[in-house]
Amino acid sequence: MQTVPFGSTGFNATRLGVGLAEIRAATPEKASQVLNKALDSGINFLDTSTCYGDSEDLVGGAVSSRRDEYFLATKAGHSNEHTTGEEWTYEIVVSSVDASLRRLQTDHLDLIQLHSCGIDVLEEGGVIRALEEARDAGKTRFIGYSGDNDAAHWAVDSGKFNTLQTSFNLVEQRARTSGLLEKAAAAGMGVIAKRPIANAVWLVARREGHAGSVTGYGSEYFKRALEMVNLGDIEGEPENAVQTSLGFTFAHPEVNVAIVGTANDAHMASNIDMVNAGVDIPDSVVEELHRRFEQVGSGWEQRG
Repeated sequence: MQTVPFGSTGFNATRLGVGLAEIRAATPEKASQVLNKALDSGINFLDTSTCYGDSEDLVGGAVSSRRDEYFLATKAGHSNEHTTGEEWTYEIVVSSVDASLRRLQTDHLDLIQLHSCGIDVLEEGGVIRALEEARDAGKTRFIGYSGDNDAAHWAVDSGKFNTLQTSFNLVEQRARTSGLLEKAAAAGMGVIAKRPIANAVWLVARREGHAGSVTGYGSEYFKRALEMVNLGDIEGEPENAVQTSLGFTFAHPEVNVAIVGTANDAHMASNIDMVNAGVDIPDSVVEELHRRFEQVGSGWEQRG
């Protein structure tokens, strides 16, 4: 699988990474199948969080014995049953980091990210200090910010973080139009795109024209996709709508890693096969998707 430099970290990351929110409901056996399939196929980037239910425990149980084969990213800041302290404080980040190390069955993390806190928390500084101390103590190699909009811009402008994770896909282009992606890449930050296929809403909108089983954040994404699809066919667009979605995200060189989540090993295999076969889409399709977003999406905000 193709790798690219992950910002200035010195690590070469696979373009496709694994987002591990969805795996929280899997059995240990199913989690092991999904994660080992990913590693066996060459994926080397795993992204989880202490607040993703049992995700960290499942990752630790499934692939801690293969720890040298992947870059391990997690997130901190929210209170949950694994942490102690008030949300978005120095104390809770310290607690969260230690809990992640235990649950992931490792002596170090590659990346700890603040999980979508606001500018007020960033400016107060306690949570950033906790991450810096964890890095100084060897508990993590790098620190990052995961989030969107003004807080993401603050994080990039601060110069305090090694990486940025932000929402970016064909119906969620504010990170591009606001200059966030370009600015992060220029600062040498590793850039992670979350929700790169937008919960497959482009597929649903093109094929069915109604939301069907799309839920959660995908409901808003589906409304956006339908508006863009209804502007007409796009010449040269692939028949596979997921290829269009992933190809669009990868068409932006500022994005180093796109994390896709699934608890289904067949879906994991399909995603891997698609990326290995090549998901490039014509520049004209990318440009048309830019145009459509700018035409109908001027009031659409990034959704964290």
